[in-house]
Amino acid sequence: MGRADLPPEEITHRLDIARSIALQAGEVTLQHFQTRQLSVERKPDDSPVTIADRKSEQLLRREIQAHFPEDAILGEEFEDIEGHSGYRWILDPIDGTKSFICGIPLYSTLIGIEFDGAAVVGVIHLPALREMVYAGSGQSAWHVVGDADPVPAKVSDRQTLADGCFVMSQVDLFSEYGRQDAYHQLEQKAYITRSWGDGYGYLLVATGRIEVMVDPVMHIWDAAAIQPVMEEAGGTFTDWQGNPTFTSGEGIGTNGKVLDEVLAITQNYPNRHSQT
Repeated sequence: MGRADLPPEEITHRLDIARSIALQAGEVTLQHFQTRQLSVERKPDDSPVTIADRKSEQLLRREIQAHFPEDAILGEEFEDIEGHSGYRWILDPIDGTKSFICGIPLYSTLIGIEFDGAAVVGVIHLPALREMVYAGSGQSAWHVVGDADPVPAKVSDRQTLADGCFVMSQVDLFSEYGRQDAYHQLEQKAYITRSWGDGYGYLLVATGRIEVMVDPVMHIWDAAAIQPVMEEAGGTFTDWQGNPTFTSGEGIGTNGKVLDEVLAITQNYPNRHSQT
């Protein structure tokens, strides 16, 4: 069974649960956000982790297993759980932990759902901003702020980088992966360049506020939620070569209009870190 053959009710049910538990996990993060008692640890790869990361992912896992015990789970903070349904939930409880630690409200909770290798559900939730974008395959993308009703999430109509905004998560990552020249070219072509990154950057593209978000390196839990949101909002999510995928270890989210202009730069840099 391919993505196009999935019963819509299966997608809708999982999307509804994903939205609900993203809100719950977000509340867990807010209990620790901007508190003086927050303790920060370093993982073996030197990335930071907090009790909020772990508690929120534990909540997500409990709720998923309660509702869909046959589904697989992959999360950033704990071991994988195998499943038998063909669905896999891919979790990042706090995307932008460094922002979270600094008390910056631009971190997000990301929930992606994969079926048979395809990303079919995505939720990007900004707990501190009370903002969410979500999408299910074939069901459009939707944007919610606070307690307001959902409205369609649509990418912008700007046709060129010269009229648009380019964002990224961290400038030095381009240099770390030998892609500093790509960053400088994108910066020179864009009207505005900012570092409103991580999941928030893709939310901004999906809601038409900026035109392109570029990551020189991503983990699968950073990307799985992004692809369905971007595509259902009328945009694109690809690797640096233009392939639509969330397992490449890198990412470009655009409004579609500027994609070719971006790829003219990024296609000069071969992918060195694909994931599964």
